[in-house]
Amino acid sequence: MAHILEHRRKGPDRRRLPRGGRRAEDRAGYAPLVLLVGGNADVVGQSEAVLAKLRFAVATSGTVDEALRVMTGLRPDIVVADADGAARIRLEAPEHVPVVVLDDTMRADREALVEGIRATIRANRKPE
Repeated sequence: MAHILEHRRKGPDRRRLPRGGRRAEDRAGYAPLVLLVGGNADVVGQSEAVLAKLRFAVATSGTVDEALRVMTGLRPDIVVADADGAARIRLEAPEHVPVVVLDDTMRADREALVEGIRATIRANRKPE
């Protein structure tokens, strides 16, 4: 047992690394639902894989029209779309849903995408 503890102490300090969509103050079993909207299948696929690995619930939509149709049933916690799609979703969404604009930085750096989503969720969290 002491050998196991020694090994843990020598490993990297992971306390500051991002741990995903869930936080201690979240409800048990809760994972934020992120709706990814985009025509670029590679970007959407990579983003979906990263977010799912970090315990976000993820749904995808190929077009803004499709996203607007499914939003009433899915009720996503947040929508991620490119600038044109984000503007249209903000105007036509059936209810207020936070939208993150997928920019070039987020396409290239997945950590920027995850942090943008987390910051938006925290900023829009409703007090219980």
